[in-house]
Amino acid sequence: MFNNNSISISVSDEESDELGKMRVRVRRKRKKPGYRDKNELTLRVCRLLVKYWMVLIFLPAAGLLLFEASRIGRRPSLVASPEHGMVKKLEMKPQVNLNRLDPTTRVVGGVRERCLKLLPPQELEHLDIPMLEDTRSPVKSVLYISEKDTPFLGRNTTIPQQNSEVKRFNLFTGNQTLDQRDESYKVRETAAIHCGFYSENGGFRILDEDRRYMETCKAVVSTCAFGGGDDLYQPIGMSEASVQQVCFVAFWDDVTLETQESVGHRIGEDHFIGKWRIVVVKDLPFSDQRLNGKIPKMLAHRLFPQAKYSIWVDSKSQFRRDPLGVLEALLWRSKSVLAISEHGARSSVYDEAKAVVKKNKATPEEVEVQLSQYQHDGLPDDKRFNGKKALAEASVIVREHTQLTNQFMCLWFNEVVRFTSRDQLSFPYVLWRFKVLKNINMFPVCTRKDLVNSMGHIRKAKPLRS
Repeated sequence: MFNNNSISISVSDEESDELGKMRVRVRRKRKKPGYRDKNELTLRVCRLLVKYWMVLIFLPAAGLLLFEASRIGRRPSLVASPEHGMVKKLEMKPQVNLNRLDPTTRVVGGVRERCLKLLPPQELEHLDIPMLEDTRSPVKSVLYISEKDTPFLGRNTTIPQQNSEVKRFNLFTGNQTLDQRDESYKVRETAAIHCGFYSENGGFRILDEDRRYMETCKAVVSTCAFGGGDDLYQPIGMSEASVQQVCFVAFWDDVTLETQESVGHRIGEDHFIGKWRIVVVKDLPFSDQRLNGKIPKMLAHRLFPQAKYSIWVDSKSQFRRDPLGVLEALLWRSKSVLAISEHGARSSVYDEAKAVVKKNKATPEEVEVQLSQYQHDGLPDDKRFNGKKALAEASVIVREHTQLTNQFMCLWFNEVVRFTSRDQLSFPYVLWRFKVLKNINMFPVCTRKDLVNSMGHIRKAKPLRS
């Protein structure tokens, strides 16, 4: 019996095969597994864009606001322009290194150690300045050649010279002949040598009040900035013992004084800015400001006649270690009388000469005259002297004021006056020729980096005013 509502369809075998073929033809092609994922990802991105379109619009604006806010601490400073009597904007470099006290380290024998090994803080507080005389020195005294009656011929006026092409000798330096130069390198119990301050009218005038202060210093950290090229950085990392026993003296000229006052660094009634005693020098003797800077750098024993020790720091650096601790680590511990950092890039004076010319820090003619003289005198082209790198970086100089180091610094100063002001070129020559000074500590570059925070020069130094 059959239900009237049911429909019965019978299909023959042939029809079944035909329908199967049709089904094969109309069957959809299966999609690849990643196809759905791509569509879903696109839909999700679209939904997020629709949902957060306001955030995307305001995000760049917020970033711009943050950028402008970050520039507030780096606004250009107003600096006086002495030549035009105007005030102009000066873009200052960000001082990212200022006040960093973290130690500089290096790996030695697979072990990381500090480059400058200072005594513990409690021991630093008990250090005193030793005042022992070196009785073993072959040089017992150094006499500085001078002339008291030479009339004033005007700033930077050279002394008339015979048999010499040198044009930078003046009333400050005196006229050192080549014969006197040769004599100055000979070791005698009493050495007579040109060493600046040749005449009372030679320039580099210091107020009597400042001079009296400088004569009280037994140990000194000094720097200078002539021509307004660098800012003044306060020394950090000092013990109370160093604060009480060490002088900090910065030499400025009138241009630097005006420049620093324009950025808020004003000298107090006590002649100090922070820990620095500011000494304003009048009548600088050289038209080359780099050469003027060699006077406090190399002739500390003449500026501080009672000082037993001195530490020189270039104006582009911030001194960040305890001075007495530095003297102990670099001089007393190693029984050295002079400590200076090795050059970081080169070891040969002849290689350095090529670099000086390439960087336009001296003319090829100046360098050729200097190197020709050194070759004539027999300076070897060795990379090292006495097993040490002879080329010095010279931005930090630590020394005891012995008769030997005083004579050495006079010899070095006379070389930068006679030839180029690039003291890296003349240091290896003086070290090689003045062989009697042997206990020198040529410390590695990483030690110098531990001593100071390097800022770089802030602005170009201005030349002397006419």
